[in-house]
Amino acid sequence: MDTNAITELDIIIRLAFGFLAGAIMGFERSSRRQVAGLRTHILISMGATLLMLLSIWIPQQYLKGGDPGRVAAQVVSGIGFLGAGAIIRLGNNIRGLTTAASLWFVAAVGLTVGAGMFLAAALAEAGGLITLLLLGKLERKIFPSERLKIMDIFYKNNNPEINEAMDIIKNSKINIQSVNIEHGSKSKGCRLRLLVSIPSNLDIALISYNLKSIDGVTKTVIKEKI
Repeated sequence: MDTNAITELDIIIRLAFGFLAGAIMGFERSSRRQVAGLRTHILISMGATLLMLLSIWIPQQYLKGGDPGRVAAQVVSGIGFLGAGAIIRLGNNIRGLTTAASLWFVAAVGLTVGAGMFLAAALAEAGGLITLLLLGKLERKIFPSERLKIMDIFYKNNNPEINEAMDIIKNSKINIQSVNIEHGSKSKGCRLRLLVSIPSNLDIALISYNLKSIDGVTKTVIKEKI
């Protein structure tokens, strides 16, 4: 009798661990309102575990020495299609890269669980969770991401004093990419248009309020650069 043969108990235990691994990673993604959340990660992890079990079981039953890694290799390459579906482009910003990576990662964890490497799977799961929960916060604190925006400031007259607005923008640590002034008729005033990089941790509503409080400013509009 082959002592390394997959038993029914092995199948139950490994699928349960695959479910748990996907649930842990998926819960973190769902808590951040990502498109691929709890159910998606569970299904991918359990599916990868099941395919790994199948790739081990087929050589034992039929091939007598076949390669169990062939199915696993196809899972690794095929999961990229699901990861691509989690990536979303919003204007000039791209979201979902981390979720796409977590889908690929949880598939690898599922394959590891299916192969019976519980310690490796547990260590990888812990490392992945630390990366998503702790390092994500640290990364945002040290390297805050920036959003490219169009900032329009409307003035009552055609010869406005823009220094005050520029000071508010620069003091808010907003990087100005370009400046353009569009003059209208004497009655319509003018528009100061700026292309700016705004750190994601800044309050855009507060910046807009401060700009609008400037004497001579009638309206401010901050929108995505398309």
